[in-house]
Amino acid sequence: MNDNRNDPDRIAAVMREHVGLMNSAVPWGNEVGFEVTKIEPGHVWGRQPWAENLVGDPDTGVIHGGVITTFLDNLSGMACTAAMTKLRFVATIDLRIDYMRPAEKGLDIIGEAECYRVTKSVCFTRAWAYHGTRDKLIATSAGTFAINKPRFGSQSPQGKTQE
Repeated sequence: MNDNRNDPDRIAAVMREHVGLMNSAVPWGNEVGFEVTKIEPGHVWGRQPWAENLVGDPDTGVIHGGVITTFLDNLSGMACTAAMTKLRFVATIDLRIDYMRPAEKGLDIIGEAECYRVTKSVCFTRAWAYHGTRDKLIATSAGTFAINKPRFGSQSPQGKTQE
């Protein structure tokens, strides 16, 4: 019998099934209202709707750069989880954002992130935020994420999580 519990395709399927729970688990991601639109092994896509309360410059209506950073950080972290063979959460170690141009007023931002390398303890990502296609880049990111120990399973009498 083939045990597929450690299969990246299965991890991505579990993530797709529980995407609402994942979004709500991160308060600042939940606050800005982004949506995950697609999950594949090592890749996550999303949409950040434009909203008046997210505007950083009232004169131009441009969305705040921190919203874009939050969006790419969350997508990148999810891409890490989707790349692993065992379900794990990650924490951002470093995230570099390069802003290419301001987002346009009233337009949703599309994002995609990929985890291109997973080691024993760290994942490496790159991500893009754009309008419509990558030809209209708003920002790119490169990140490193620490792989956390499992949080699942039963609690021992000493309160420690058991795998």
